[in-house]
Amino acid sequence: MDFTEQVIAQTKNWIVKVVVGCNFCPFAAKEVKNNTIRYKVEPSANPAVCLETLLNECAILDKDESIETTFVVFPNAFKRFGQFLDMADIAEQLLTEQGYEGVYQVASFHPMYVFEGSKATDAANFTNRSIYPMLHLLREASMEKALAKFPHPEEIPDRNIQFAHEKGLAYMQQLRNACM
Repeated sequence: MDFTEQVIAQTKNWIVKVVVGCNFCPFAAKEVKNNTIRYKVEPSANPAVCLETLLNECAILDKDESIETTFVVFPNAFKRFGQFLDMADIAEQLLTEQGYEGVYQVASFHPMYVFEGSKATDAANFTNRSIYPMLHLLREASMEKALAKFPHPEEIPDRNIQFAHEKGLAYMQQLRNACM
């Protein structure tokens, strides 16, 4: 297995065991089952190259409606969480500048993710702590449709936080680490 295949396999494992397994995203299981998730590994550590890759993935989504969502994984870049957040902000601005506002939304995941106002040791951070820094491109129209059918979608974040707190830091760390 080459490096790219290994990163994809570990990312898929994280999505299945953590995101779907903990039901952090109640819409993910369907996409995993239907095999409609694209994985793009960008090996460069150059932020400009990483952002270009993100835009290229938007173009691929534009052309191929059989792909529901894309994870752009940066295994060699953005080791520091603050640096990653800066890039994610630039990515959001870039999507707006390129006319993708309202078309795609971006979710961010990082191995050291810390929600604003929380401590690094808060188990709830593991709802967004992936094994690699990554940006998740979602089709806005699909999200709106899914959320409209889901009872009380505004409660999802609180439910996820409660789940992570009930399981505890050690459990959440072990679960994520087992994906590697």
